[in-house]
Amino acid sequence: MRRSVIGITAGALAALILVGGVLHMNRGLPREVSESAFWVRELYCASLGVLAVLCVARLGRPGTRLGLLPTGIAVVVLIMWILAAISLFSAASQSRVHLLLGTTFAVCPFLIAFISAPLFLAFLWILKDLAPTRLRWAGAASGFASGSIGALVYTLHCPELATPFIATWYLLGMLIPTAIGAWLGPRLLRW
Repeated sequence: MRRSVIGITAGALAALILVGGVLHMNRGLPREVSESAFWVRELYCASLGVLAVLCVARLGRPGTRLGLLPTGIAVVVLIMWILAAISLFSAASQSRVHLLLGTTFAVCPFLIAFISAPLFLAFLWILKDLAPTRLRWAGAASGFASGSIGALVYTLHCPELATPFIATWYLLGMLIPTAIGAWLGPRLLRW
């Protein structure tokens, strides 16, 4: 438990330093905090982060089942997609493209993956002290956990609040480290 707390805290601090030092904080953040869309975005990333961290914890122990955690992740994503669809279909046709693409769609997923890198290393470090037997799944869970928490940290920089944008590009940003983790898990987590 202590190793997990140290690892996640160190990874999150490194991600915060990357956001503050390399990307810079969003100047409109104090104003955005009063908007409900801001809290939907935060809750989305935080919920996925908590569920993914629980997956990592379970996959680090032999014989432990994931239970309903993957279903919980799917439900959170589905709820966000439903909100995104409602937002798109209720918007004027000329504004739909902007709701989906915003102004940062080309860089958002890659910046989330970049911000999540120290968290990814932290999760791999945590798993090296455990005994994962499903290495590909453990690597993927590490990537998804780091991507989700990285996305949460990235919200301090991101000016986008539209649910179609968040449902699409944030999820893609989380899936990049997930895919990398699935690929590296069998190579780095073998014991």
